[in-house]
Amino acid sequence: MQADPCMKSRRHLRLPLIAVLAFAAGLRADFQGSTHLMPFDEETLAYSKSPDTGAIARLQRRIDAGEVVLKPDDRFGYLLPVLEALQIPRSSQLLVFSKTSFQRDRISPSSPRALYYNEGVYIGYVSGAPLLEVSAVDPKIGAVFYTLEQKPSAKPRFVRTDNCTECHASAKTMGVPGHLVRSFQTDESGMVDLLTGVDSVDHRTPLADRWGGWYVTGTHGAQMHRGNLVGKAEFDRQEKEPNHAGNLTDLGHYFDPGRYAEPGSDIVSLMVMEHQTHLQNFLTRLGYESKIHLTAYGHVNYLKSATEAFLRYLLFVEEAPLTAPVHGRTDFTEAFVRAGPRDSRGRSLRDFDLQTRLFKHPCSYLIYSDAFTGLPEPLKEKLYRRLHDILTGQDPSEAFSRLTPDLRKEILEILTETKPDLPDYWRHPASDSKR
Repeated sequence: MQADPCMKSRRHLRLPLIAVLAFAAGLRADFQGSTHLMPFDEETLAYSKSPDTGAIARLQRRIDAGEVVLKPDDRFGYLLPVLEALQIPRSSQLLVFSKTSFQRDRISPSSPRALYYNEGVYIGYVSGAPLLEVSAVDPKIGAVFYTLEQKPSAKPRFVRTDNCTECHASAKTMGVPGHLVRSFQTDESGMVDLLTGVDSVDHRTPLADRWGGWYVTGTHGAQMHRGNLVGKAEFDRQEKEPNHAGNLTDLGHYFDPGRYAEPGSDIVSLMVMEHQTHLQNFLTRLGYESKIHLTAYGHVNYLKSATEAFLRYLLFVEEAPLTAPVHGRTDFTEAFVRAGPRDSRGRSLRDFDLQTRLFKHPCSYLIYSDAFTGLPEPLKEKLYRRLHDILTGQDPSEAFSRLTPDLRKEILEILTETKPDLPDYWRHPASDSKR
């Protein structure tokens, strides 16, 4: 599985026909045409010409103004001060041993790449490498990619590189500059076999298909996954000894964890990232589509299938169920839960379930994100209307039948108290006179 700020060049990712067909067959609920490449560098969208406004751009301005000083250390260079400056929890650490970065020559099962993230930024660290790999989610233009030299400097500089869109703007990212999570078998050196896995992983992917090429720490009962399996022999052994590399809490058998900022690669952090990356791509896609449609037609009425698919994903109605409890590190789950708003009863969209599903209240926390809030108003009005109809039970359609009346009521109550930009009819039903 891959979630790469900068992946290998396109020539390494040309899929054989069988893999393309497998990918197409594996698509679940994204709208028809969602894998078509958007004209993101043409005049209407102008990705490369648009200034980035996300967390990295803001941090760079503070560095340039002398408001933030980053001091590298001898072990990790700028990694830890960058995480601190961006408020990215170290406990989000994930470890990927597939050679899927432009620094792949330094990556192997004995020297995995570390990833750290929050809602807006992803940081890639390779031990001994000259660069940190960085990507940020810009609320208007999608994923923006950077490198940061590990060489000490009075004012280090994040350098934007649009070359990453060769791989990070494709069918696997909904045709927009974005992020992806993948799952493939590797050989003993970490080289990926593109015929052996899943091209795009999100919360709808069964656990049995996830995490090829990744290390995974945490417990998950009898549920199977593809993590911690290095080389074909390990996958073959999995057939005879299910979970022989599962339910691990210590990775010392594979490499020296002391070389990393944290000791593990947390299973819950992986599940959150898988959900998050696809929804962020979806938000970028909706923003792009809306801008094009408003320019061409003056309305977004033709985006019905896209908005319906988005709401199904936002509300987890096609989520692969858990068949046993999942437990990761408490420091990650506690840090993640603390980051979100709570209603008067103490409930949050960031509360975990981890018994039968990822979240207790299945509506994505990214509804609070700048990317959602910044969607064009005509589209956001349609999303809020449809979401209100679903949560109030006015939409009884089969597509959302997995949401019980109690869950709908809880999500409605949480959003009504914690989302300030909702239309008046959410809080005052009597004002809902226009249907």
